[in-house]
Amino acid sequence: MSFEEFLLANEKVIRMSFFFGMLVLIGLWELAAPKRALTISKSVRWINNLGLVFFNSFLLRVLFPAAAVGITVFANEQGWGLFNYVEVPFWFEVVAAVIIMDFVIYIQHVMVHAIPMLWRLHRVHHADLDYDVTTGARFHPIEIVLSMLIKFATILLLGPAVIAVIIFEVMLNATAMFNHGNISLPKTVDKYLRLLLVTPDMHRVHHSIEDDEANSNFGFSLPWWDRLLGTYRDQPRAGHQAMTIGINKYRDPKQVSWLPGMLMLPFIGKMSGYVINRRQWTDTEEK
Repeated sequence: MSFEEFLLANEKVIRMSFFFGMLVLIGLWELAAPKRALTISKSVRWINNLGLVFFNSFLLRVLFPAAAVGITVFANEQGWGLFNYVEVPFWFEVVAAVIIMDFVIYIQHVMVHAIPMLWRLHRVHHADLDYDVTTGARFHPIEIVLSMLIKFATILLLGPAVIAVIIFEVMLNATAMFNHGNISLPKTVDKYLRLLLVTPDMHRVHHSIEDDEANSNFGFSLPWWDRLLGTYRDQPRAGHQAMTIGINKYRDPKQVSWLPGMLMLPFIGKMSGYVINRRQWTDTEEK
């Protein structure tokens, strides 16, 4: 059995191992040394947030049984995509494909904040009243489906190696668990680590109730795009302990912390005039 055949045969086990491994690791870290006190019961949040995760996983399995790796194999069999037309060293292809796919995720993240209809879906992620490892996987099912379709389109355009897609999937899941962790790193470690990876303190700013802070630090894995494209913010104004997590107009735990409320959240209220560069909340925002 070749290495690629081994990856294809075991890619689901590899992805799930990293996902659950990071979930347990960061979860235990949060229990031992939480960065912030929770406002909602951890058991309530974990049951409902992870319930949404398992529902999304089931939905994706039903709608897209081939998943991202299956689309990658199909693209390569058809000879589709950039890397099936351009000859480059294999290592370069893998590194470039991972970086390009991460950049696409950054652009997608900016767009779900910039377009009101997409923001309605994405606010399920932001409406969490607390910030911990389960927040990293808390997304509305429709947004998850749209994200998967964007991923498929990116793979068809790139034609990357199978190992590049598996590395990207593992990296995205692992770093989402890590940088949504309710954990604290020493300031010196955080300062230098965020040159290579999005850290919890860096991404927590993005979950601030303040508009200008929520519209910063869009990176999920690699921090470079925020610095290069002017969306980087070092720290929240109020500090990590005093900052408020969530969305200004959605503070009812029944609406934002329980699964039925999360599923209905995108369909509540009028279409807002939300724009990515709004600097302050107004009386009409998110009504």
